[in-house]
Amino acid sequence: MKQITPKTIIAILTALIFFNAQYFANAQNDKPAERWPVDKAHKWGEELPWLKGANFIPSTAVNQLEMWQKETFDPETIDRELGWAEDIGFNCMRVYLHHVAWEFDKKGFVDRMDRYLDIATKHGIYTIFVFLDDCWNPEYHPGKQPKPKPGVHNSGWVRDPGDLLFKDPEVRPLLKEYIQDILTRFKDDKRIVLWDLYNEPGNSGYRNRSLPLLKDVFSWAREISPSQPITAGIWAQNLKELTRFQLENSDIITYHNYSDEKDHQKEIVELKKYKRPLVCTEYMARTRNSRFENIMPILKAEHIGAINWGLVSGKTNTIYEWGHKIPDGSEPKVWFHDIFRQDGTPYDPKEIELIKKLTGKE
Repeated sequence: MKQITPKTIIAILTALIFFNAQYFANAQNDKPAERWPVDKAHKWGEELPWLKGANFIPSTAVNQLEMWQKETFDPETIDRELGWAEDIGFNCMRVYLHHVAWEFDKKGFVDRMDRYLDIATKHGIYTIFVFLDDCWNPEYHPGKQPKPKPGVHNSGWVRDPGDLLFKDPEVRPLLKEYIQDILTRFKDDKRIVLWDLYNEPGNSGYRNRSLPLLKDVFSWAREISPSQPITAGIWAQNLKELTRFQLENSDIITYHNYSDEKDHQKEIVELKKYKRPLVCTEYMARTRNSRFENIMPILKAEHIGAINWGLVSGKTNTIYEWGHKIPDGSEPKVWFHDIFRQDGTPYDPKEIELIKKLTGKE
């Protein structure tokens, strides 16, 4: 046997030390990003104007699939309606995506997202994209979407992934691929101000059945580490485990509140304890006394993002209240959501005056 010299031993040890150093460096680099520090979150907020706007879907779409599929994507209507938003001083829209629109046309879907962002930016509007959603219809399909049911709030809106999550084990890896593909493509896009990973997890009776997917989607997003913050808005404080996870893992605290000014102010006080920027990503339900006149001034004074539900009355039927259908489809005396009719005239001109005053467009 050939004798191992001291010089050879030193060379071997040096190589092992170098290998270990490289291994641990790579392991550190591969470690998923963590929640933003508080100071980084506040820097994000300080660099932005006060965010004010609406949850947006064009009036010609009954749901997310009709908005994003090639055959029904409607840039002309999007351009026109975002122009009305610009006219009243809105600078941010919250927009829902859907994995099925991506699954059946990946390149086209991304191209249409890019087209939407170009239109929004032309009107001075930032975008908050929403990935998953536990609200409304549990099943869905690509292609032609159902017609709206007369007088029924959001009759055609669909969950994502809905009941498919519990029926098909293949949907979870598909969702990961979808979310990470979109985040990778748009992770440094300045037109996008915030990623809302999961709308109202636990709704539709799912409760804690949604918690594993909620945890997964945060993990998938952290692996990509977008330059924009990630969040999932709290909406039902009785879902304690879900709410705690959302509050403890969101870079920016977002929330929904459709109650009056006293309840809303109380929630703001509680959420300020987390010492992070706040964005209210859903409010304004007139028949529940969540209105522009009593809520939007509070949000402006507190420098909290103000994103109401609905811009233009259309196929989603959100002028009708949850659970209060009008079978003949006649217009309700008081609109539940939305600001404009499809011809651009306002539901309430006095609301427009107030909004423009608060946004500086007066």
